[in-house]
Amino acid sequence: MLTDPQTCMTAVRSRDARFDGWFVTGVRTTGIYCRPSCPATPPKARNITFYPSAAAAQANGFRACKRCRPDASPGSPEWNARADLVARAMRLIADGVVDREGVHGLSRRLGYSTRQIERQIRAELGASPLALARAQRAQTARVLIETTALPLTQVAHASGFGSIRSFNDTVRAVFAMAPRELRSKTRLSAGHVSAGNAWHHLQLRLPFRRPLRVDNLFGHLVATAVPGVEEWRDGAYRRTMQLPHGPAVVALRPDDGFVAARVWLRDLADLPVAISRCRWLLDLDADPEAIDAHLAADPMLAPLVAGAPGRRVPRTVDGVELALRLVLGQQISTRAARTHAARLVQAYGEPIDDPDGGLTATFPEAAVLATASDETLAMPQSRRATLRGLAAALADGAIDVSTSANWDDTRRDLLALPGIGPWTVEGVAMRALGDPDAFLATDLGVRQAMSRLGIPDSGRAAHTASEPWRPWRAYAVQHLWASGPHEINQLPEQARKPA
Repeated sequence: MLTDPQTCMTAVRSRDARFDGWFVTGVRTTGIYCRPSCPATPPKARNITFYPSAAAAQANGFRACKRCRPDASPGSPEWNARADLVARAMRLIADGVVDREGVHGLSRRLGYSTRQIERQIRAELGASPLALARAQRAQTARVLIETTALPLTQVAHASGFGSIRSFNDTVRAVFAMAPRELRSKTRLSAGHVSAGNAWHHLQLRLPFRRPLRVDNLFGHLVATAVPGVEEWRDGAYRRTMQLPHGPAVVALRPDDGFVAARVWLRDLADLPVAISRCRWLLDLDADPEAIDAHLAADPMLAPLVAGAPGRRVPRTVDGVELALRLVLGQQISTRAARTHAARLVQAYGEPIDDPDGGLTATFPEAAVLATASDETLAMPQSRRATLRGLAAALADGAIDVSTSANWDDTRRDLLALPGIGPWTVEGVAMRALGDPDAFLATDLGVRQAMSRLGIPDSGRAAHTASEPWRPWRAYAVQHLWASGPHEINQLPEQARKPA
């Protein structure tokens, strides 16, 4: 994390929003912590302490600034660009593992002792895993208090608090106001409704660092959308997903400075997880200016980056689903892959009643597809065997494709399966694991784009040519793909907006 005093002070004095989420500023004279871009007059350097996380500032007795709302800034881009223990732990904490399973559950998933995880996280972030989870719960609570009409008892439950008392105490400590005071200062919109008493409906805003190029991000998701599970409706990408406490539906619409999110949940306790997975899906915690500056240093890529700054990597809300879909799509067109996946959804997906669209089911579980009949797997026998083998390995936990996986281990385990090659492995690494340096050197679209640019596009020569793009080759792939006319590079015509 960034805590170099000189660099941090420069960012604060210039109110540089690019550093929001990298660190927070604790002002000792006021007891308040701010984001670097806070519009208030910067305090004197001698009165400032820089903290690597909001949780660290809260643990040292600082309250969140009511003006700049540092708790609502985009997350640190560092956690999505690293594969070490701390980064993997942070991705699990964001996904709600500490709230659901405790620190022991976190250590069990990571394969390290609780003491070792506590020590490393505290050394880098200045706070314990429990404090980081508490800060996340406080932010979720604030969003719900200020944007919905949910009763405060339900807000406490949805935010992950175990009791009303801990909810009240945390909100007071972090925001210097009781929950009712926070709500009294807010003009509520119709942020919470019910649909047949089955769904909780909430409307949220997901912040990001500018710029954000939406055409390839949303265009990719729409072009590869599986009927029944995903759709593009009224300018929003909509999809179903399975969360710890039940199914959910999300609708994500790009807007000016944020992504508008509508979420339908069976259980409000799944809200933090839903938010985390939507942010991961759209790569909203990336630092686009740093990535673009690095890639633009290569004269071959510079024109592509200059013409479309802010490209993100379209990811997934479920690594298991993504891995299975990549096998379905091996050596066939995007349209054919959608057809295969839709057939499996119709046969094995869990039905849902979409409250606001045409979605019909969640994607089938791996254990179900491991025993799928030949009639529903209309593909060559070798690919059927590959799909079943991968599904079985995913179902029994032999292969980890979650956001907290060890990237090298997952690559090795996938390559050991018959029928899994580099294209599938790097696709999983890029979109499920979130490796920013994943590189699909054998992808036809990537090779064609490299050839058009005069870049060697085969074998070892392609990898050598891509070395200057490290550690951001997954983003270079987005630029290469977007240089062609494929439908994944554009929004549907009726919803296209100027970048």
